[in-house]
Amino acid sequence: MTPAGDRPVAARPVARERRHTLSFLQEIRSFSPVFLGTSVDMTAVREHRATARAAGRGYSTTAYVLHTAARVLARHPEANAAIRGRVRPRVARYDAVHGKLALDRTLDGHRVVLSTVLRDLDRAGLPDIQDRIEHFRGGDPAVMAEFAPTRALQRLPWPLRTLAFRAGTRPLRRRPAVMGTFAVSSLGHRPVEGFYSVGGTTITLGLGATADRPVVREGRVGIAPMMRLSLTFDHRVIDGAEAADVLTEVKEGLESFKDAPGGDI
Repeated sequence: MTPAGDRPVAARPVARERRHTLSFLQEIRSFSPVFLGTSVDMTAVREHRATARAAGRGYSTTAYVLHTAARVLARHPEANAAIRGRVRPRVARYDAVHGKLALDRTLDGHRVVLSTVLRDLDRAGLPDIQDRIEHFRGGDPAVMAEFAPTRALQRLPWPLRTLAFRAGTRPLRRRPAVMGTFAVSSLGHRPVEGFYSVGGTTITLGLGATADRPVVREGRVGIAPMMRLSLTFDHRVIDGAEAADVLTEVKEGLESFKDAPGGDI
C-alpha cells in the first residue's frame, strides 16, 4: 500500500483568472527592489475623517495616501519615473502622477488581485479620489469595461499572453496608462502591521493596519493611532536618499493632513 503522504496529488492548471498575475510577476523580475518603512501618526487623518463623516462623507485610508503621495511625487520627478532596457537603459520622467491601486476582488468564483490606474492624482481632490476608489471596489470586474484588457489577457495561451503583456507594459510612453507612475497596496483591513510589495512602478507604498499604540511625545508616553507605511523602490531608477525623502514627505503630509484649497469635504 502507498503511504498516505506519498499518494499522488492531482495537479490542476493555474486558474485562468490568475494568469494576469503570473504575467505581471514574470515581467517584474528585472526590478531591483529595496525596502523602507516608517510609522505614521494618523491623528490628523482620523480627525479629518470624523469631520467628513459628520458632514455625510466617508473617506478610506487609501484615499488619503493616494492624495498625499501624488502631491509628494509631483515634487519628485526623479521618483515619478520608469526605466526600460538593460544594455542601454532609458529613464522617462512623467509630468503627471497616476496611481496604480491593487484590489482584492472575486472573478468567476476565484479570489484574485486586480489593479486599476487612477489618473492625474496630483490634480485630483480627495472626494474625486474616493469616488473613483468606490467605483472600482463596488463594480463587477467580470463586466466592467476597465477590466476588459485583463479579461482578454487571461484568455490568451501562455506564449501570446507573455508577448501581449510585454507589448502593453514595456514601452515607456504606454507605461503610465497601464501601470501607473506609483502604486499603492493596502492590507490595513486585516491585522497586518506591515508588508512590502513590488507594484511594477518605481515607488510602491504598502499600508498596514492603523491601531492605537503607545508613543512618546516630549518625554511623555501617550496613545496615538499609528499606521505602518512601507515603501519599495526600484534601485535602478533612484537611490535610497531620494526614496527616503519621498517616504518622509508622505509621512509628514499624512501627519499634518488638512483640507486642500477649495475644501475637500
